[in-house]
Amino acid sequence: MQKRILIIQPSRYLSKTKRTVVKHRSRSLVPLVLPYLAALTPQEWNVTSVDEGVEDIDFDSRPDLVAISLWTIHSYRGYDVAREFQRRGIPVIMGGPHVWFYPEEAAEHCDAIGIGEAEPIWAEMLEDAANGKLKKIYRAPQMPSLAGLPLPRYEVVNLKKYGPFKTFSMMSSRGCPMQCEFCSERLYLGGGFRVRPIPEVIEEIRHCGSKNIFFGDSDFGGKRAHTMALMEAMIPLKVRWSALWTAFLCDDEEFMALAARSGLLHLNMGIESINPETLKEMNKRFNKVNRYSQILSNLRRQGISYSLNFIFGWDNETPEIFQSTLEFLEREKVPVAFFNILTPHKGTMFYERMMQEGRMIRLEDIGRWPGDVCHLKLKYCSPEEMERRIQEMYQKFYSWKSILRRLPLPITPANIASWVMNVSQRRLTNAATAADSTSFDGI
Repeated sequence: MQKRILIIQPSRYLSKTKRTVVKHRSRSLVPLVLPYLAALTPQEWNVTSVDEGVEDIDFDSRPDLVAISLWTIHSYRGYDVAREFQRRGIPVIMGGPHVWFYPEEAAEHCDAIGIGEAEPIWAEMLEDAANGKLKKIYRAPQMPSLAGLPLPRYEVVNLKKYGPFKTFSMMSSRGCPMQCEFCSERLYLGGGFRVRPIPEVIEEIRHCGSKNIFFGDSDFGGKRAHTMALMEAMIPLKVRWSALWTAFLCDDEEFMALAARSGLLHLNMGIESINPETLKEMNKRFNKVNRYSQILSNLRRQGISYSLNFIFGWDNETPEIFQSTLEFLEREKVPVAFFNILTPHKGTMFYERMMQEGRMIRLEDIGRWPGDVCHLKLKYCSPEEMERRIQEMYQKFYSWKSILRRLPLPITPANIASWVMNVSQRRLTNAATAADSTSFDGI
């Protein structure tokens, strides 16, 4: 008789003070972790999955095993989900980035944790679970190669939940080659940067059966020659795709021309700051502020939608940075922007430096409420002032007045994508700042 496993990607709570589970009325992005873990699962197991962001968890479904994939932002909700299944006598295993960085904490909330990449340990964990012999900790060695990964099993995902324009998450590499002081991406899974064989990526694109693709790589352009070859191979597929890479690649005319020809629809970039001294402080000197305007102009000219990530709270900033950033965004008619509070992530050089300087606060909540909670004693404002300023930036940038000034008419795929993201972020911003959490009815 087959054993039954339920694989869950939990949602998150709306904010630290509003423990409403975030639900999306509609969402186009199909997650990768659920169908990929299903593909790794031996045939002796019957697999079902839940993406809690778009569907409810049936706590009475009585699987033999529950597996939860955790990012830190989802951790509190994930722990509550695990507790509910354990209360029913069902064992729970956990893995994912949060478990990598906080294994001791995660282990307190489940029966077993998997630290590292799933491929080397997944089958062992399931076999032990089937035999009632789960160990508390499974540690995976880093895989030297990403060749031969299985094709995701999309049949375990309720694809109807993602609408007519569903976008499938893909992965063409793991790791990040950069050395930004604040970022934990380069530490996850032991560091290093590995790429998948291009024919296997192309096969996976064909396998999903969609023309809409999102590459969730930490740095899609981390190995230029490989990315160029992949984009060339994507041209015959006529897909529309999105990804994240560093801003300096947008100054590479050959690279960007090929990206546009291969179907690049939306690009996310971490430009982080409009202050050159701040970029030096975070060891991101390869971002050139004096090139931002030209880079963004090139993206508009090529018909590519884009979003920019910013981080606030650096020592050499002043309170004027908030208004000057908004003015930059309005002047450049930036389609989408995300505003983050500088957060010291465990294991980074920045985390160690802040600990040594005694500037860390609210350690128990680090990474769980990005953009909502400040974890540092700052040089130019209080933590509470920083939190208020970030919320004000979201409210101003995603006001209808700002949206109508910045965005062109939604008559091209790129412009439509920008409008969809603005409306979605506006709803999320309004929900997060609502005085009464019970008024939140989904995004």
